[in-house]
Amino acid sequence: MALCSTCTPAFAAGDVDAGKALFASRCASCHAVGPMAASGFGPQLNGLSTRRAGSLKDFEYSAAMKQSGLVWDDKTLAAFIANPGNTVPGTKMRFWGIGNERKVADLIAYLHTFK
Repeated sequence: MALCSTCTPAFAAGDVDAGKALFASRCASCHAVGPMAASGFGPQLNGLSTRRAGSLKDFEYSAAMKQSGLVWDDKTLAAFIANPGNTVPGTKMRFWGIGNERKVADLIAYLHTFK
């Protein structure tokens, strides 16, 4: 069996449609995406990849998030989605997390569609 030296990590190959359904059921009550997205109960998630955590001007982040030093990429986002409180202790995001790596990959793939 040959190893693929150019393959991307598993979480980068998610299913966008499955991620859309997951976003609708688990995220959309607090977060928005798309052309009209605005921060509300949670920050809007457009352009999340490479954004510094806690940096949107229209959302009141916890001190822990602002001081986390995180820059969102697939790896940091996957860790946060899986366990927000472990990734950023003191975050005000009240979400138990998603432990299923496939679902996390699907959600990240969907979020990537919103530049």
